[in-house]
This record gives sequence, structure tokens and C-alpha cells, in this order.
Amino acid sequence: ETSGVQGALLFLETQAAKYTAQVNILVAPCISPWAYEHIERWNADLKDPNRSFKKGNETEESAALISYIDSLNVKEWACHLDLHETTDSDKTEFRPAKAAEGGWTYKDGIIPDGFYLVGDSEDPQLDFLQAIIDGVEKVTHIAPEKVICGESVVKEGIILFPTKSLGLCGSLSLGLCRGITGGTYATTTEVYPDSPKATGEICNEAQVAAIVAALDFVLGPQTEDIPRFYPIGTPGKPWSDDERNQWKESRKYHRSYKEEVLDKLDKLKSNDALEVVQYGALSHNPGRYPLFAVKSKQWKDERSTLLVTGGVHGYETSGVQG
Repeated sequence: ETSGVQGALLFLETQAAKYTAQVNILVAPCISPWAYEHIERWNADLKDPNRSFKKGNETEESAALISYIDSLNVKEWACHLDLHETTDSDKTEFRPAKAAEGGWTYKDGIIPDGFYLVGDSEDPQLDFLQAIIDGVEKVTHIAPEKVICGESVVKEGIILFPTKSLGLCGSLSLGLCRGITGGTYATTTEVYPDSPKATGEICNEAQVAAIVAALDFVLGPQTEDIPRFYPIGTPGKPWSDDERNQWKESRKYHRSYKEEVLDKLDKLKSNDALEVVQYGALSHNPGRYPLFAVKSKQWKDERSTLLVTGGVHGYETSGVQG
């Protein structure tokens, strides 16, 4: 499940930092590295890690994650997204291998063409699941099938299983990874990278969109009552790139770097004791914002050296003019 791994990493690289001031984030990007390298669903012991997150049936992979999660002593998990994908190899390799290993007769099945979610029929949280679908459909298409994995969809791209207490064959837990935390909001994502409408990159981006939509939904109730204290953005939510650009474009010139700083430095170039040195320029506008320092001409390495810096915060007038 390539996008489950690469989508998690892409989220860490591009989005996670925007949320770390509001919520604790834990990402385990590759729980089954042997299976990842071999492009297999089973682990090296021919066990399905996604049926092993329950007492007495742990694999090495699930046991390691369960132990680590327990060590964190989290009182209540708000949300858990378990990122998956269904590929054509399910029909050509894994499902036939599973039937052969178990001594069963293989029955062919249908792979949904698009993104879908698996929720819990005992606690559906349909508004949460719909928020994810709404976010993902901006990136890729949603599975149009009316029946997925033998279950009728409750909304486009959403099926429900009794994942917390009932299994396929009785009262035992399925042992799905998505049930590991007991979080209020939990779901399994599924993308279809072999679709003619998708690519690996699109699937990675769809996984990121699912995480972001889930976070925005979960954080929403925590931010609704925050009064607006700044004209840009939504209280309690990190700024988007558009909102950052809005802030930047709304800035106005209030004074002149050239007249108040560069012209004064230019006069110092005639000082016999001092040397004006350019050490860089801002990429934003290098012609307007060259960076200068002034050092003593009689610089000797064996002497004690003093550094003075000003204007680190640009609004601090006296730090510059002093």
C-alpha cells in the first residue's frame, strides 16, 4: 500500500507543522516494512498485520506499535486515520494466495474504482466521514459503486463495518489497526492507484487531503467559540498559503530602508576606521534589500571581538538607529 506510506510522509513534509500548536500528532508511516519492500499484504510469517491488533493475535508489527502507543499514556485519542489502498494485485496475488493458503476455493471480487472510507456501524460519525470525502474529492474521484466489500454504501464512498465489537464471523474484534486507539473519530481510507483516473502522486495527495480534512473537522468544535481577533484567517486554524499571501500583500511601506539605513551606511564608507561589507541580500527583492555589516578596518584575529546586531525584528526602530 504505497500511498499509505508515502501519503503519511507527504503529510509530515507539507502539512503537519501547521497543526502541531493545536493538537498532538503521532504518525507511524510504515508499520510493516518487510511487506512494504516486498509489496505484500502479509508479513514474513504469512500473517495479516491488519487483523492482528487484538489481544492474543498480535504480529511482531502490531505488538510493537501497541506497546509504543501504550507507553504514551494518552487518556483519550480524538482521531485515528488508517491509510490503505486497494490495488489490482489484490485480485491477481493476495486474494488467490490467501485462498490457496487456507485451502479454500477462490472467488473473484470487484475492486472499487476510486476512493472510499470504512467507518464503524456502531458509531458511524457520518458527518466526520463526509467531511473527509468532501476534502478528498477535490483531489481524486470517489468510488461510484453502490456495494463495496459486500456492504451497501450508506453515502457515496462510505461503507460501515462493526469494527469495534463484531467481526465477520461472530463477536470477536476484527483486529483492525484503525481500532487500536478507540478514538472518537476513526476510519480506514482506501484509494485505487490502478485506476485510469489516478496516479501514485494523486493517491498520495488524496491521503494527505483525508488527514487534513479529518483534522479540520475534529478541531472545528474547539475553535467555533474563539472570537475573531485578527482580520485574516479563521480563529483557531492555521493560515493557508492564500491567507499568508493575503497578509503579505496587505503590508504597506512606512519608511525607507534606503534613506534611513543604506544612505547612512554609504556615508560610513569614507570612515578611515570602518569598512562596510555586503554579506548578502534578501531573495524577496535583492536590489531593494542588500544586507550590510560594518567592521573595523584594523581587524586582528588575536583581539577580543564584539558583535552588535540590530533590526532583527524590523519594527524595532531604536535597534537599527541606535
